[in-house]
Amino acid sequence: MKMHLTTAAAALLLLAGAGAVAAQDVVIEPEQETVIKEYVHKQPLASVKVPGVELSVGSALPDTVELHEVPNVKYRYVVIDNQTVIVDPGTRKIVEVVQ
Repeated sequence: MKMHLTTAAAALLLLAGAGAVAAQDVVIEPEQETVIKEYVHKQPLASVKVPGVELSVGSALPDTVELHEVPNVKYRYVVIDNQTVIVDPGTRKIVEVVQ
């Protein structure tokens, strides 16, 4: 009985972990990515500093950072430390650092 409970608990933890990882993965469709990159190139912004924020996928930006709209696209963008980042406006999390 103890063996079954341990196995079940391990399986539950594994599934919970997989769900958390999947929730963080945001895939921008290639068409949207092209639109975003072209728009960002045509509408350059001044770079801002955001102390204490790591520029990596999943990092959340504070409310003090102004996000800029890309027409007809769900995501917003901002330039931080001379790097353009694409942000989910609902969560304010970085979904891509544009290279």
